[in-house]
Amino acid sequence: MARRFLFVLGSTRRDGNTELLARRAAEQLPEDVEQRWISLAEHPLPDFEDIRHDGDRDRAEHDSAVALREATLAATDLVIASPLYWYSVSAQTKRYLDHWSAWLRTPGVDFRAGMAGHTLWGVTALAGEAVVAEPLVGTLNNTAAYMGMRFGGVLLGNGSRPGDVLNDTEAMTRAKAFFAQEAPLARFPSGD
Repeated sequence: MARRFLFVLGSTRRDGNTELLARRAAEQLPEDVEQRWISLAEHPLPDFEDIRHDGDRDRAEHDSAVALREATLAATDLVIASPLYWYSVSAQTKRYLDHWSAWLRTPGVDFRAGMAGHTLWGVTALAGEAVVAEPLVGTLNNTAAYMGMRFGGVLLGNGSRPGDVLNDTEAMTRAKAFFAQEAPLARFPSGD
């Protein structure tokens, strides 16, 4: 199966540190690997409304939600490129993941089965120590585990001001081989 990467950009800043790091890693992909880049700032989603227990009430799907769902399902490799905000993913990224709850219940779409076996990757830039990104890493790992996906881990880079991440030589080195690794099936933390 040919690999198709979807890069979901969760920053409000165009060409921010997270996007720069994701693009550096993507440069290493073979030319025959399809890449699609979608900025959540340019394809905003409405706030997620949980109507699971509201009887037969229909949910009108927003055009951006339909387009994002279809792009997500078409990808063999999904890259969540979100800057670290308050120890987790950005609000736009969280809203995108919240919409997965609706997609799991969308008639005619077997979203969970469609995502099973695909690979979820993360890319983030932060200012400070990597340990503060653990909640973000946990969010992505647990999402992949719930969906039966593989989890390739999170590529971390350090940078605050625009372009700073390009000076993080360790992150730039890790970016060169990030998507080349074999991603294991995601598992929930065991707690022991």
